[in-house]
Amino acid sequence: MESYAEAPNGCLLDKTKVGDVVKLLVKAPAKINLALDVLHKRPDGYHEVEMIMTTIDLADRVELSLLEQDKIHILSHNRYVPDDQRNLAYQAAQLLKDRFNVKKGVLISIEKTIPVAAGLAGGSSDAAATLRGLNKLWGLGLSLDELAKLGSEIGSDVSFCVYGGTALAKGRGEIIKELPPPPTCWVILAKPFIGVSTAEVYRRLDLNGTKHPDIYGMIQAIKEHNYQRVCDNVGNVLEGVTLNLHPEVAQIKEQMKRFGADAVLMSGSGPTVFGIVQHDSRMHRIYNGLRGFCDQVFAVRMLGERHSLD
Repeated sequence: MESYAEAPNGCLLDKTKVGDVVKLLVKAPAKINLALDVLHKRPDGYHEVEMIMTTIDLADRVELSLLEQDKIHILSHNRYVPDDQRNLAYQAAQLLKDRFNVKKGVLISIEKTIPVAAGLAGGSSDAAATLRGLNKLWGLGLSLDELAKLGSEIGSDVSFCVYGGTALAKGRGEIIKELPPPPTCWVILAKPFIGVSTAEVYRRLDLNGTKHPDIYGMIQAIKEHNYQRVCDNVGNVLEGVTLNLHPEVAQIKEQMKRFGADAVLMSGSGPTVFGIVQHDSRMHRIYNGLRGFCDQVFAVRMLGERHSLD
């Protein structure tokens, strides 16, 4: 099972100086959607959404090394991670450089643990970690609110990932309202060896006759710290589209239910499916059962708390 135990709030982990090089290590946790609703398509081409998101203890590690040269370098050993302007962490660094006239450079080393193109906001979290880390490394003195506003210019999930914790996200995902942590439980994630195009899923989404999740029922369940009510209110309007495109995602959902998960849902546009349970014994049963069925399986906890700039 994959998990990082240190720095549970996803804060800046370590700042060291080796010779003339200053390095900062930042944790970039994944998120899951406990509930995801799409209300309508907006005039600007985006979709109006309401989502309940929470960070989980499955994280990339982003190491930022200060460079005197006025350049941005991306280093990752994952072949699916771009090392140029397509990378959201690169875009985050470039945005800060442009906006605040920063003349120094940075080497961004990304150690991936979050599966790529999985509906877990791995790229967005790397960008958010880069914003938080460079804020400190370059001495910009920005607040989380200011960083989140900048993050909204990069991608719809980046604002939430700047804050972390648990929140209601509205608009196209950039309007964030903090919520208390959900009830304590295990999250088992399983990702099949496929990628899903978020743009394609939204393009195929037909809201006519779609059953919408009870977003405010989920909010109340979290506020009441009512685990059973959280389970009863999970929902994702994008799930049906992805399940039709990729039957293997539906098969993973059925396996999780069969192994005894209390609630099962696809996260984001998929293809990752997660199940939640409270008891260790059932978590181990589901995790071990899925290991023989799916390539990437993780068992982690929800983090619950917001990030810190300390």
